[in-house]
Formats: sequence, C-alpha cells, structure tokens
Amino acid sequence: MPSPKILVVEDDTVQQLHICKLLNSIDAEVIVATNGSEGVQKAQEEKPDLIFMDVVMPEVDGFAACRQITQDAATKDIPVVIVSSKNQEADKVWAQLQGAKAVVGKPYEDEEILNHVRELL
Repeated sequence: MPSPKILVVEDDTVQQLHICKLLNSIDAEVIVATNGSEGVQKAQEEKPDLIFMDVVMPEVDGFAACRQITQDAATKDIPVVIVSSKNQEADKVWAQLQGAKAVVGKPYEDEEILNHVRELL
C-alpha cells in the first residue's frame, strides 16, 4: 500500500512539528498548511487521504475550512479530523455539523492521532 498523504493544518509551529513527526513515524507523506484558507487550497491541489485541522487560526478558522472542504465536490470525500483545544461537547457537535469525521482535544495522546489515521484510511 502506498504511503498515505496527510494534510496538517496548524498555525502553531510546535503543534505542527509534533503532528508531522508523529505522522512521519508511520511513513505518511505529510503536507502542511498554516491557516484555513491555505488548508482548503492544499486540499484541492494535493487531494490528501486525510486532514488534521486546527480550529483557532488566522484568516479562516478550522470550522469554516472544514465546511468548505466537506462541501466541495472535489474534496468532500477526504476525512477531516478537528484537532483543537475547543473540545467542549458543543464544539464536537459543531465540528460534526461542519463535516468533520472526528474531534481530538488538545492536549492529546499521540495514540489518539494514530488511531484516527488507522480508522479513517
């Protein structure tokens, strides 16, 4: 099986590097975007197999970017996992209404990220 292509949309450099390292450890091809609008653009250009999306970002937030990706015919089949410190029940419900397949709360265990990779790919 070819390496999965995973898009990480995260504006916090430390968080971004951590997720990228984790995904590289399972031999994924990792693409990075630092805000929601860049995330939407890269999703359209790169057609990743999976997207990990932060919520609180400059320009376009993760919920809006998730909605754009899951409603666009070209990208609607790409699963989006919201990774956010906004992890109240209402935030989880809202994430699912935007089309997210799952929500991972920060701080998270590495295994949570890897479980979603296994489940959604």
